[in-house]
Amino acid sequence: MIEIHIGTIFPEFFESPLKIGNLKRAIEKGLLNVFLHNLRDYTSDPHRKVDDRPYGGGPGMVMSPEPFFKLAFNIANTESLEKVRNKLEIVLFTPRGELFTQKTAVELAQLNKKLLFLCGRYEGIDERVAEYLATRELSIGDFVLSGGEPAALVVMDAVVRLIPGVVGDQESVKDESFEKHLLEYPQYTRPEDFLGFKVPRVLLSGNHRLIKVWRLEKQIKDTYRRRPDLFEKFLSDPENKKLVEKFFRKKT
Repeated sequence: MIEIHIGTIFPEFFESPLKIGNLKRAIEKGLLNVFLHNLRDYTSDPHRKVDDRPYGGGPGMVMSPEPFFKLAFNIANTESLEKVRNKLEIVLFTPRGELFTQKTAVELAQLNKKLLFLCGRYEGIDERVAEYLATRELSIGDFVLSGGEPAALVVMDAVVRLIPGVVGDQESVKDESFEKHLLEYPQYTRPEDFLGFKVPRVLLSGNHRLIKVWRLEKQIKDTYRRRPDLFEKFLSDPENKKLVEKFFRKKT
């Protein structure tokens, strides 16, 4: 079972997603526990204020370190920062963070720790949260969001579907995009002919060996054309390089 805690000033952001799809299924099966924490409940300010003006001047407001630290201390049931970081994997979502990938999702799914996702807003979070509290900083891409909540939801979904028993056909998870540095092969279903656009004949052949070869070839070609960065990672394995050379020789 995975236990995920989310620190946010908008806990309602997550209420609907937790009631549908894989997240709902994981919770109902007892494979996932999600706890939503309103950061305003962890500030000593009488008005539940969680931000203030930045030192040194500048536009906007910066979130105070207090609610983030207090939340982590509360979840870990200790005020020892070292013990907190040992008990929790504390993920801070920032534009400068490590790029979130399928590899990262697998790492998080396999950790024997509670996960704490920290979601910032405004102009950012006091640097001491990143420097002394967070155990990992993540980014889901080179674009700007209004806050960390969408990123936390993306990461949670990617991690939860890796829990055995959440996805109906666990084998399908192994074949998906990025698992082997390849994009997923194209999929087709009925009708066989739609508006004159037909399903590739090989998929109707019943020859599973040919179908497997066709799918792998499609994966290699699509990755080469659409994601050269991913293709380079695929080629880093000498066996994969031989496989690619084999396909290209076959076409010449």
